[in-house]
Formats: sequence, structure tokens, C-alpha cells
Amino acid sequence: MLLTVKTRTGKSLIQKLELAKDDQTATVDDVCQAIHAKIPKFTPSRQRLTFGDNAVLQKGTPLSKYNVKDGDTIIFKDLGLQISWTAVFVLEYLGPILIHPLFYFFPQLFYTAAPAPRTTIQNVTLILTVLHFMKREYETLFVHRFSLETMPLMNLPKNCAHYWFFSGLLLAHATYRPGFNGGVAGGIGSGAGLYVLIGVWMYAEISNFVTHLTLRNLRPPGSKVRNIPHGYGFALVACPNYLFEALGWVSLSLINGSAASWLFTALGTWQMYVWAVKKHDRYKKEFGLQYPRGRKAMFPFIA
Repeated sequence: MLLTVKTRTGKSLIQKLELAKDDQTATVDDVCQAIHAKIPKFTPSRQRLTFGDNAVLQKGTPLSKYNVKDGDTIIFKDLGLQISWTAVFVLEYLGPILIHPLFYFFPQLFYTAAPAPRTTIQNVTLILTVLHFMKREYETLFVHRFSLETMPLMNLPKNCAHYWFFSGLLLAHATYRPGFNGGVAGGIGSGAGLYVLIGVWMYAEISNFVTHLTLRNLRPPGSKVRNIPHGYGFALVACPNYLFEALGWVSLSLINGSAASWLFTALGTWQMYVWAVKKHDRYKKEFGLQYPRGRKAMFPFIA
């Protein structure tokens, strides 16, 4: 089977791309590998192929699905250098894990005020924040199954900035200054209220982990299959993992009390709600009447 590969501007990239299979057995992966063999810098993860009316050729799919025939022309787009989503998340969550202990154990590097004994709020914030992101790292390495393998490397600084700056530098700088014992909202650093909030935080973290296990089991290894999630948390909302994530950060913000903690909680909750609405709409579109009608996107009975 012979194909012509052109760029979106009409420039010929490969005049004759030969595949060992015919147009009934060849797959999109075969085309990607053949392009990579001709031009080594264009690894399959860098390639976006379209055909006809800009139909995207999905990897793992036979060419016959798109009615691609011998002698046809495929349009190629270079997506640029890529990085795996696993590496992206590992790097995102690594920031707060490193930054919080740095501010906690070496305050003299960041503050001019004389050192003071650590407060309960500072101790609890350090422990809960680091544990949260260590859990995230574990899930990235051993739980999550990503529908997309890679993203453009140039997007990495933007992705990391949210965690490294807002939940890392900003929250750490506000929390570990000498004598900090609650910010604009006062903070809850003692008594029964503190233990209740730590309990709520633990409940939220465990619940978030359980929902991630449910989502993992929906997708067989190596596949991109989507199914309707059911089970703990999913009866009322499409994305209970986001709901429990937000609950955990609200609990920590009530303990911490700083404007920085509430800012990160607000930004994160808003972003997760946007994602939840998109996933909710995608479920409804894909599964139609099979999808539970009473579910909301993220907040039970509300939205």
C-alpha cells in the first residue's frame, strides 16, 4: 500500500510512503511507524494525522474505518516534542512535596523575623499537604490509566505553575513564617474542631482514592475504552473524585486560615468543576438514555 503524506500547507512531506499491508489490514499505527522510519525525529507521539474532511486518524484504528485507500493522501501535523502524562503529573506534584519542607525546616532562608516555635497549624499544614501530594504521586504511578499518552513539552511549565506556585510557594510562604497561627480566616489550630477537620480531610482523601480505583477499573490496561462509572460516590455526581478533592482542601483551608490556602482551594475547585461539566456532558452524549438522569456534574443535587 502506498500513501502520500503532506503537511497542512500542502507541502509534500513523503511522496511515497510504503506500507507492508494492504488498505484492508493496515492501521493508523502502521502509518505512524512508517513515517517515523522515514523521518526519525517524528516519533508517533508527535504525529497528528487527518484524512478527508479533517477526520483525525485515531491510533490503534484500521485505515479501512476512514475509507483510506491505496494512493490516497494523508495530512500530517507535527505536535512538537512530547512528554508522557505520567511524567507531567509526577513533576507537578513534586513541587509542593519539596517546597513545603524547605520553608518549614529552613525559615531563615525566606524570612527576616526571628525564629519561633512551630505552631500546631504549621505542623498540621505541613503533614497534610505533603501526605496529599505523596498520595497523588502514588496514584500517578500505580493507579491512573491515561486516555492520552503524551502532551506537548512546551505546556509543562504552565501545568507545573499551578501546583508549584499556588499550593507550593504561595501557601508555604504564608504558612511557615515565624509565629503564624492562622490567617485572614483565623484558622482552627486546637480543640475538637481541629480533630474534626483532620477527620474530614482523611475521609475526603480516602474517598478520593476509592473513586480513582473505580475509574481505573473501568478501563482495561492498554485500552481507551470508556464506560459509565458506578459505585461509591458516583450515584449522585459524575466526578466524585473532584468533589472529595475539593472537600479535602476546604478542610485544610479551615485549619490553615490563610488567604493563600483559600485561593488555591477556590481556583482548584473552579477548575475541577469546569472539567466535571465537560465529562458529565460527554457521558450524556456518548451513553444517552443509559446514563443516570439524576446525576449532577460535581455537586450533589446542585450542579
